Amino acid sequence: MSAAAARVPLSNIRLIIGFAVTVALLGVLALAWQQGLFGDPKRIAGGEAARQHELAVLPGKPGAEPEVQPSLDPLTALNRNAAVPFVKGPITPARAFKFTGSAADRLQATECLALTAMAEAGGSDPGQRAVIQVVLNRVRHPAFPRTICGVAFQGSERATGCQFTYTCDGSLARRYSDAAWQAARKRALEALDGYVFKPVGLATHYHTNWVYPYWSPSLDKVAQVDTHLFFRWQGFWGTPAAVRSGYSGGEPNFAELVSRVKVADPTASEAPIDAASEAAEIAKIGSLAAGKSAGELVIPHPDGGAFLVGLKPGTGASGAVAMARRLCGGNGYCRVMAWADRSAVPRGYPVPPGARNRMSMSYVLDDQNRETVEYDCQVFKGIPPAQCRGGPEALPVEKK
Repeated sequence: MSAAAARVPLSNIRLIIGFAVTVALLGVLALAWQQGLFGDPKRIAGGEAARQHELAVLPGKPGAEPEVQPSLDPLTALNRNAAVPFVKGPITPARAFKFTGSAADRLQATECLALTAMAEAGGSDPGQRAVIQVVLNRVRHPAFPRTICGVAFQGSERATGCQFTYTCDGSLARRYSDAAWQAARKRALEALDGYVFKPVGLATHYHTNWVYPYWSPSLDKVAQVDTHLFFRWQGFWGTPAAVRSGYSGGEPNFAELVSRVKVADPTASEAPIDAASEAAEIAKIGSLAAGKSAGELVIPHPDGGAFLVGLKPGTGASGAVAMARRLCGGNGYCRVMAWADRSAVPRGYPVPPGARNRMSMSYVLDDQNRETVEYDCQVFKGIPPAQCRGGPEALPVEKK
């Protein structure tokens, strides 16, 4: 220590240290205020009217606009999504959900969460947990209903207003195995008991990377799980302080919600696609990859993870599998259903039994990266009997 420093009174040193600590503390408090940790700064400054105005014009708010731009083909949407960068910085996880409803509420909430998870994410464990987390984040955000079933079925009474596609596109006709229900319910109950799926943070929105909603670039892109991209609102509405509404209880009845939704008749057969309508469908959906997929009719499921394909003439068994692998990309659970007879390709989902019976190839990539492939051996010749539809049960194999 120098002689000059030794002559500085101890009281002055304490004052200097105290001043530095105060400045640092004020900086921390200012940052916390900006991030909304003490409440919405604009609400405090401008009152409740300003808060309600901001809430009313949030991008992606339910019922504001059509959710998807239908003019974009899947390849264009895929490229646009890839061009949007993920938000920089750490992803703040949501708080553990505190379920305060009755036993009856818990039962209804579990069913709604489990069905939403299966319908939106297939059998993927991280995919289901991500979807469940988004539902719970919405329940606690003032832009959405305050019950779990209310969030899951929001807008299902309108043909284009549903927030989760499965509630208005006929997908409720799907049937899930007891094992699938059991696994999804287990994940739902874990979330209701406080499990937090941290990778998606405070996300309140997601979509498959095959579509490009109008709101996508105006939200913060925080994560990708399987083929789904997850988003949170920018500014205060994407902070922990905004995701703080209490769970209300009083869950709607799950069975009644399902019964009110118009479900496609699973026994009905759809009109085949003739040459003119097929040309229109190709123009609408687009070729998935110019050159490689020229001549293929590819219809992706709105929620991702599944594709209906009309094969181009002359496609062999190996070519069909290569096409399926290219579509799935090795990203979690995925299914491809393909038809050599393009007139048999259904127009959309769910796939009616009549179309299933005429399917030429089924390809499934499961969560353990195992492939199961089955063929119509009247269409593809020289296939081992174990891989023929109607023959011995096909066994999954490790993907190479």
